Amino acid sequence: MEWAVFLPAAALAVAGGIGVVAARQPVHSAIALLIVLASLAVTYLVLAAQFVAVLQVIIYAGAIVVLFLFVIMLLNVRSGEGPAVKLPRQAVAAAAVAAGYLAALLVAALGAARPFPAVPQGFGTAQAVGAALLAGYLLPFELAAVIMLVGIVAAVLLGRRPPAGGEGR
Repeated sequence: MEWAVFLPAAALAVAGGIGVVAARQPVHSAIALLIVLASLAVTYLVLAAQFVAVLQVIIYAGAIVVLFLFVIMLLNVRSGEGPAVKLPRQAVAAAAVAAGYLAALLVAALGAARPFPAVPQGFGTAQAVGAALLAGYLLPFELAAVIMLVGIVAAVLLGRRPPAGGEGR
C-alpha cells in the first residue's frame, strides 16, 4: 500500500524538479518547486514522519516559495530570455555530468543494500519531537524564543516613523 502512494509522489517530485530547472519563466519554476516540496511532504507522511511533513509544508512550501515569488515580483524579472550564447560542447558536458551522477547513485544504492535499522515506535511524530524538545532542550528553546522576541521588538522600533512634528529623540 505504501508503494501506491510513494511511487506517484516520487515521480511527481522528479517531474517537478525537472520543471524547476527547465522552465523558462521564473514564476513557473517557483510553482514547480512548490510541487516538489508538496510531493516531498507526502513522502514524509508515507515514512510516518508527520511532524517533518507539516514542517515541510509550513516552512518550505509556505514561506520559502512565497519569498521566492516576492523576490521575482520585486525584481520585475522579464520572460526569462537570457543570452543566446551557448558554450562549446555544452550538451556533451551536461550528458557526461548526468551519467556520472547516475553512476554514483547506482554505486551508492548497491553499496547500501543492507537492511535499515529498526526505527523506534513514534519516531518523527509531533509528540516525540515535542517531548524531546521540552524535556532535554527546554532552556535553549526558551532562549531562542526570547531572542526572537527581541528581534521582533527591534524590527518594530526600527520600522516606526519618527513623529511628524519633531526631529525624534
